[in-house]
Amino acid sequence: MPEHSDGAVDMIPIIDIAGFRDGSAKDRVVRQVQEAAETVGFLYIAGHGVDQAVIDGAFNASRAFFALPEADKLTVKINSSHRGFMPINNSTYTADLKPNFNETFLAGLDLGPDDPDVKAGVPLHGPNQWPAAMPALRPAIDAYFNALRDVGDTVLRIFGRALDLDEDYFLPYFKKPMPFVRLLHYPPQPPTRAENEFGIAPHTDYGFVTILAQDEVGGLQVRRRDGGWIDAPYVPGTFVVNIADMLKRWTNDRWLSTPHRVINTTGRERYSIPFFFDPTYHTLVECIPGCNRNGEAPKYPPITWGDYLKQRFDSTYDYRKAKRQDGA
Repeated sequence: MPEHSDGAVDMIPIIDIAGFRDGSAKDRVVRQVQEAAETVGFLYIAGHGVDQAVIDGAFNASRAFFALPEADKLTVKINSSHRGFMPINNSTYTADLKPNFNETFLAGLDLGPDDPDVKAGVPLHGPNQWPAAMPALRPAIDAYFNALRDVGDTVLRIFGRALDLDEDYFLPYFKKPMPFVRLLHYPPQPPTRAENEFGIAPHTDYGFVTILAQDEVGGLQVRRRDGGWIDAPYVPGTFVVNIADMLKRWTNDRWLSTPHRVINTTGRERYSIPFFFDPTYHTLVECIPGCNRNGEAPKYPPITWGDYLKQRFDSTYDYRKAKRQDGA
């Protein structure tokens, strides 16, 4: 990866993981992923095995959903399980920024009333919501969700090896994971947008790893360590993968969770589909063995993934802020 003298990376590496999947080049893939995780926190993955028709189907369904009348989309308005539709200007990271100029639809594990965690009232667990006005949405997103879970399982194994652990180290933490598919629509922003107005403002993701499909419109940018920004354009046949905050914490800051943003001043509609792959709600996150290098003390106290996620959601999403004010 090209670097400046200060270590700032100029481009995001593209890593073909087919050699890990078929066993022909595991060590090479692991080394490349390890370097990317420690230097930039972002990478593209090719050779992931997902049929392009599944990806295209999800994008087509996303465009059709966001083209529905607002009233139809609001029939599945976001609920306390973090599933459903959020209109434009639905989230804010800090008070000095305008709300993010995008609209969103979220689906996770589809958990019915008999699920033990749903019965126990575990936060952020429940059934998905699907709009009656668009029956084609569910099969397209379910197919994408299942395909990305397989990619996520491969990433878990690569990450285990890249952290000098057993390949299956992370698997027990993902027996009942908390994955979410997020459909995102970014309407065009004016070229004269305010400096504090973004499609999505600079932020880091909250969880373990994000696996992103994006269209050809562009607009995603990743912050360099010197404070500058580099583009993360559409690359056919790849997903963009980034380390998120909880994995950074789990590795005692050995791996990077890098700020990124979206600015859509292209005059075109932009669509993307991140898949957030996160562990079981009750997973205890504490320094991974070997990540406290040179005997240094862990930088963070232990916390469960569920408690950490709730704190982050409650500070970001307007629907959760309102519930807290109501005492919910």
